[in-house]
Amino acid sequence: MTTLKTHGADAAASAPAGPAAVLVENGDRTAPTRRGASGHAAPGADDPGFPTASAATAAATPEPRTSTAELRQALPLVTARGLEVAYDDAKVLDGVDLDLFPGEMVALLGASGSGKSTLMRSLTGFAPISSGSVRVAGHDVINLHRGQLRTLRSDVGQVFQQFNLIPRLSVMTNVLTGALHSAGPINLVGGFSREHRRRALELLDRVGIAHKATSPARSLSGGQQQRVAIARALMQQPKVILADEPVASLDPKLADSVLELLREIATEDGIPVLVSLHVLPLALAHSDRIVGLRHGEVVVAGATSQLDAAALQNLYDDEEHGDDAHE
Repeated sequence: MTTLKTHGADAAASAPAGPAAVLVENGDRTAPTRRGASGHAAPGADDPGFPTASAATAAATPEPRTSTAELRQALPLVTARGLEVAYDDAKVLDGVDLDLFPGEMVALLGASGSGKSTLMRSLTGFAPISSGSVRVAGHDVINLHRGQLRTLRSDVGQVFQQFNLIPRLSVMTNVLTGALHSAGPINLVGGFSREHRRRALELLDRVGIAHKATSPARSLSGGQQQRVAIARALMQQPKVILADEPVASLDPKLADSVLELLREIATEDGIPVLVSLHVLPLALAHSDRIVGLRHGEVVVAGATSQLDAAALQNLYDDEEHGDDAHE
């Protein structure tokens, strides 16, 4: 496989080893139009303890998207070097290098069993790292004790395939659970401050479902539930977002809208988003860079603008049916 030159010393530090790696220069992309408020009247407006949604805002003029080359002038918020993870005698990740920079959305691709989910778990200390180094939002993941791991995980917003909402609780309460780490003693009696409630409703407005704030989570569609999950992740005020197959259970139209929202968050908030995907067209349409895993090794790493489906197809050539036990 051809190896193309990328950003000098930076690429040399982050490029995966071996002739299978594909590294390409990045290009600019155009940012989507800034999403306005939902514009729906907030439920419970007569309740003085329940904040109201902000009024609808006019769509902002699209601004040119900052290129990954420019973003890389900042320090990465996630850095992995020579990362290895093994379960018993089975090596799941083998010498993985990864950087995530502020403001970019990176698609993580690979067949079932390639190590995508294990890599994400490694970044929050949920996988047994046997070798290498991992730094996430200033945390040295390998050397953290239990209390420090809780702080790390509060700095990382996570979005899952199955949403992981509490069905019987209201949409608002599900979002508020994202503030449990910072709520302090008040959460011991099940309460949240007025400021937390105001922020939760603002986030629901941002993702377009403030009008559902008092509805039970189980009453929402799949796409709406995933938007609640994204608002919950933002409630943590995360420094990094990890989205593990967030659109696998959604139809194509909803999948596009959820990925557009995640990319907008990366751009507007400067939060790097790592999203694992299984569908090549979605990765090509909604990411700045692509990292491809095969048998636990990085074999593709480059700018989305200079990759196509043909260059990525080898990631799936020998895909086995069924998920790996550690994926």
